Amino acid sequence: MEILKVSSKSAPNSVAGAVAGVIREMGSVELQAVGAGAANQAIKAIAIARGYLAPSGIDIICIPAFASVTIDGEERTAIKLIVEPR
Repeated sequence: MEILKVSSKSAPNSVAGAVAGVIREMGSVELQAVGAGAANQAIKAIAIARGYLAPSGIDIICIPAFASVTIDGEERTAIKLIVEPR
């Protein structure tokens, strides 16, 4: 499964385009966000991607979970958002 890493500086429209593209090609995608700002941008991107995919008849769902990631040698907890068609 493709993993897209989202930061607080990520543009939601750009992430949404990437999500829509991966959903069309591979069927599902995982977004990883560390921190409140990054999680906010990821959720906005999923909402926008839903609008991009709806005209094609694709309705997506989001499954949230926690993940441990290593950043600069430090263990951090990330929000993992699995996005797939319903």
